[in-house]
Amino acid sequence: MDVTVDVVSEATHEVSIDDGATYADLLAEIDYSPQEVSVLVDDSPVPEDQPVAADTVRVVRLIKGG
Repeated sequence: MDVTVDVVSEATHEVSIDDGATYADLLAEIDYSPQEVSVLVDDSPVPEDQPVAADTVRVVRLIKGG
């Protein structure tokens, strides 16, 4: 499956993943971990362990600070 991954304010990636791959697997392909980003499909967050079902996703980096 080919997926377009738009990392907000950074870059867009074209990624090929196996059928049944999860959103965590997709993030690993672009060197991000689920702890540092949120994955959005149709502007709604999706669980990292859910199989990828969309051909376009947005990734938003989480901001940490103190």
